[in-house]
Amino acid sequence: MTSPHTGPGPDGDVGLLSPVSASPRVTALTGDRAVLAALLRVEAGWAAVLEEAALVPAGSAALVASAADVDRYDIASIAVRAQGGGNPVIPLLADLRDQVTALDTAGLGAGRAVHTSLTSQDVLDTALMLLAAGAVRELLTETRRTTAALAALAQRHQQTLCVGRSLTQHSLPFSFGLKAAQWFHGLAAAAQRLEGLELPVQTGGAAGTLAAGTALAEGHALGPLELADRLAARLGLAAATAPWHTNRLAVTALGDALAALTDAAGKIAADVLFLSRPEVAELAEPRAAGRGGSSAMPQKQNPVLSVLVRSAALQAPALAAQLHFAAANFNDERPDGAWHTEWTALRSLLRLALGAAVQLHELAEGLQVFPSAMRRNLDLAGPLLLSEAVGAAVGPLLGQDGRRRLQDVVDRTLQVHTAEQSSSYRKLLRAAVPAELLSDERLEELLDPANYLGQAPEISRRILAAWPAFAQTDAAQPGAPPAEPTEPKKTTAEKGAHRG
Repeated sequence: MTSPHTGPGPDGDVGLLSPVSASPRVTALTGDRAVLAALLRVEAGWAAVLEEAALVPAGSAALVASAADVDRYDIASIAVRAQGGGNPVIPLLADLRDQVTALDTAGLGAGRAVHTSLTSQDVLDTALMLLAAGAVRELLTETRRTTAALAALAQRHQQTLCVGRSLTQHSLPFSFGLKAAQWFHGLAAAAQRLEGLELPVQTGGAAGTLAAGTALAEGHALGPLELADRLAARLGLAAATAPWHTNRLAVTALGDALAALTDAAGKIAADVLFLSRPEVAELAEPRAAGRGGSSAMPQKQNPVLSVLVRSAALQAPALAAQLHFAAANFNDERPDGAWHTEWTALRSLLRLALGAAVQLHELAEGLQVFPSAMRRNLDLAGPLLLSEAVGAAVGPLLGQDGRRRLQDVVDRTLQVHTAEQSSSYRKLLRAAVPAELLSDERLEELLDPANYLGQAPEISRRILAAWPAFAQTDAAQPGAPPAEPTEPKKTTAEKGAHRG
């Protein structure tokens, strides 16, 4: 009997250099122990399917299930011995058969229920789909909580004015509600894509022809394809149309969906990182004891949640690309090293997406929003920000050269010091447009940023309405968003699917 080994050894990977995914929750769903448990669950599930079809001795499935206890196995030993056959299933099977033989004191011949008609790739592919299914469920739960928080922000701040930025520069008046709605949009669309994936079972046998399964099932009511469907149902996976040993769409589709979700999370993190800079100060991450500190600067409060989320978003695309690179190089009917490169890439994607989702949930629920700072930054550009609105409304009043004359007003304004541009633009504009063509009252309406938000509130409403299932969760109470944070004290500077 092998000695139990349930955690990493002294040199094991516990995520020291990957803080975004260094979480007990992430490890429990994607760590080596979780992988081993999934492999054993596939073998136990297959034994149960064979017994139900009367293809192995009665009582075999119970013995295999008892033997498929992850605590019976030395994970580190299996990992080292996997080098002998190129995958962990081979040494695991040797240990599993030993365990079943030791438990089969009545001599049932239960060993015949272990791995019969399967190949290593069948078990590992199915186990990774099983592992992914559990991780995706948790990922979607976290993401729904995040989208609910973002939906609440979007609704609460429909009329909260801020400045839109284009190519790093102020562009037009914007609303923070629309920004939050667009965050929601990206995350909900990506989550819906992930939710719609089918993660298929794999039982193709040595060359994907089900030859061994056909021989096993000869003379029985169920054929190998029906047995595969029963395994899928037992494991909660999708039934496969055919073996997919070298058709890796199931894997690449999952990788793409995970990368898309981290893309959406990365967009949010990038925005928060910029908007929480002290000189911008429109947002702030939720505070937590011991988080955000610096080893050298006691005064710093680093936006660590956003940093970690962004770190995941920057890593994910390369991992998804690795899956595609492997898929394009799956040669023959069973591949060589291309298959092996999938394992770590896919698991790393799951780990990063899960870790980022946990961090993003906390960020979204506790995000501090400072409307007064948003208005301060909006006012930096002054009425120049409304030059597009002025051009559309006033240009036709000035005749054929109206737009040229208004552009001349803008150009002359830009030549003066930034602090004087607001008053200069008003004076130059007033001088260029006769009062009989444009009253002072109408001019002030054109220069009010609240009057040039376009369809921002309606766009927000349409976005939230498009994904109602993601706009709230059981934990979210519609109409009762968390209280707004208190404005921070101003600093001296501020006072200036796949189917397989």
